[in-house]
Amino acid sequence: MTDAQAPAVSLRNVGKTFGTTEALKGITLDVRRGEMFGLIGPDGAGKTTLIRVMCGLLRADGEVRIDGRDPLGEHRAISERVGYFSQRFSLYGDLSIDENIAFFAEIHGVSDYTARRERLLELTRLTPFRRRRADRLSGGMKQKLALACTLVHQPAIILLDEPTTGVDPVSRREFWKLLSEFLAGGLTIIMATPYLDEAERCARVALLHQGHLLALDRPDALQHGFTGALWEVLAEPREAAYDALASVSGVTDRQTFGERIHVRGSGAEASLEPAIRRALEEAGARLISVRRIVPSLEDVFIDRSGSAGD
Repeated sequence: MTDAQAPAVSLRNVGKTFGTTEALKGITLDVRRGEMFGLIGPDGAGKTTLIRVMCGLLRADGEVRIDGRDPLGEHRAISERVGYFSQRFSLYGDLSIDENIAFFAEIHGVSDYTARRERLLELTRLTPFRRRRADRLSGGMKQKLALACTLVHQPAIILLDEPTTGVDPVSRREFWKLLSEFLAGGLTIIMATPYLDEAERCARVALLHQGHLLALDRPDALQHGFTGALWEVLAEPREAAYDALASVSGVTDRQTFGERIHVRGSGAEASLEPAIRRALEEAGARLISVRRIVPSLEDVFIDRSGSAGD
């Protein structure tokens, strides 16, 4: 296998324990070169631990290879090829945008970084603010500055730990546009996120739950692999409707999504919608709408995590 064909990241039976807590439980996966790969799961799923293991910041059981190297034993070589975007804002608030980028270039041994900095400032639209101190930036601007600092030494792989958490929707869209541009340039991007709408932008995703790898595939493949039919029910009062749906023959699961209820059914699908309507009418709930829907990644995750907990 040539270097170009070898995975950018390879994990084999990776485990990590903190005291009596198993943060990672036998994770095995590969990340292909040039792909956007998502690590998806709620707080406590193991995303940050896995990112830090990949960076060589944590020792773990099993085999970890980043760009074909051991991130612990060959940490210096790895740091030249990998960029790490921490979950916490880790830049220097008393330095300007220009000074922060220069500092990160220099600690990576990049001496001639002027042209690279100019290009990154242009891409992130931070040029007009380059002399502003980092602690005076908005949340979205801080994230873009952190990305510029992560990329100034031109890594082949970047590891992003929840980079859009706490950022407004407009800034999130701008951040994703930037990532798409860098991805088009051949960069490998591994991103941990709790946002399932962001996961749909990834080429492939790994669903993590309590340290377990639940599933790994393309987002659309995971959605198409959802077994059973799914309906979305909107009715008032929601609590009465939710309770009434438990008694419907063929309903195997119910989950609330805001004001709506997702109802999973099996068996005779054609008869399920009339049965839903009857049950709500008998319970005195006012049905606003009921429709068949395509499962979202959130539906898939809830289904897989529920099965893992059984």
